[in-house]
Amino acid sequence: MSATAPYAPTKLQLLELLAAIGTTQWRDFAATAAHHGLTAMQAKVLAQLDEPLPMRGLAALLVCDASNVTGIVDRLEARELVRREADPADRRVKNVVATDAGREIIRRVREEMQETHSALDTLGEADGATLYALLRRLRPTRETDA
Repeated sequence: MSATAPYAPTKLQLLELLAAIGTTQWRDFAATAAHHGLTAMQAKVLAQLDEPLPMRGLAALLVCDASNVTGIVDRLEARELVRREADPADRRVKNVVATDAGREIIRRVREEMQETHSALDTLGEADGATLYALLRRLRPTRETDA
């Protein structure tokens, strides 16, 4: 009896699977955000604000024009989910900062993503730890000075 070699997927197969998972997670994120009165992009901005970020940095992370970010931040600011603050190092730069209400709403969005949570619930503890380690290795580093 010989052990069969594990299946070795191609890079293309891995990319297609990651894209499918990403698309499903994004749909779940957008639908859950909508239940909280947020557009997907508004929720994505809130999700990026672990720390204050300049408007230009947010535009780079969202891969969009700075003028689009201004409108998104304006609407979030009107709901008191973010605020703009002058950067202490350069008063001409405005940083976007999540308020307590903004941090709470994005926490709830993440917590309520039922489709994503259900998929992750199928993993045992060891598989979850392995997936986490692999995803951390694949995660790109954030460029906050963009």
